Amino acid sequence: MVGKRASKDREPKDRLIDAALSLAAVRGWGRVTLAEIAEKAGVSLAQLHHAAPSKAHLLRLWMQRIDAEILAGPAPDSGDSARDRLFEVLMRRLDALKPQKAALASIVDSLSRDPVQAFCGWPALLRSMSWMLEAAGIDASGLKGALRARGLALVWLATLRTFLTDESEDMAATMAVLDRALKRAEPFGRALDGRIFVAPQRAG
Repeated sequence: MVGKRASKDREPKDRLIDAALSLAAVRGWGRVTLAEIAEKAGVSLAQLHHAAPSKAHLLRLWMQRIDAEILAGPAPDSGDSARDRLFEVLMRRLDALKPQKAALASIVDSLSRDPVQAFCGWPALLRSMSWMLEAAGIDASGLKGALRARGLALVWLATLRTFLTDESEDMAATMAVLDRALKRAEPFGRALDGRIFVAPQRAG
C-alpha cells in the first residue's frame, strides 16, 4: 500500500518514463503505444501529451534523467587523465542504465530498424555526451566542444553494443571495449588540441 502511494506521489513525468521502460522491456518498444504508457503510469492522455507528446520525447526525458543522475554524482579526480575521467563517467552512466538494460535493448533494436527515428535522436545524444564531457571536467562549448561530443558519441555507441550483450557482473567485456574505443579516439583528440579531449581545467 505504501509502495503504491509512493508511486502515485512521484512526478507524472517520472511515472511515464518508468511505465514506458517497463512496457518496452516486456512488449518491445516498437509495439508500445502512448495510450498504454498513460494507462500504466496512471495518468490521462492529456497529461501525457503535456509531459511528452511523443515516444521520442519520452526517450529524451529518460536521457535527461540519466544525465542528471550522473551530474549529481561525485566529480572524477582532477588529477586523472582526461581519458580516465571519461572512462569513469561513462562507466557510471552504464551502471545507471543497468536496471533498464532489457528496455534499452528493445529501444536500440527498434531504432536500428527505423533510421529516421534514430537520426532524429542524434541531437539528443550529442547533448547528453556534451554533459558527460562537462561531468569529466572537459569543456564542451564551441566548435571544439561540438567535435568532442561527436567523438564521444561514437565511443558511446561502440561501447553500448557490447554492454547490451555483456551479462558478466563486473562488465569486464564492456570496460575493455570502452577502454579501446577511448584509445582509438586519441588521434582525434590530438588533432583538436594536442591531447585527448583536452580542455583547460576549471579552477577549484
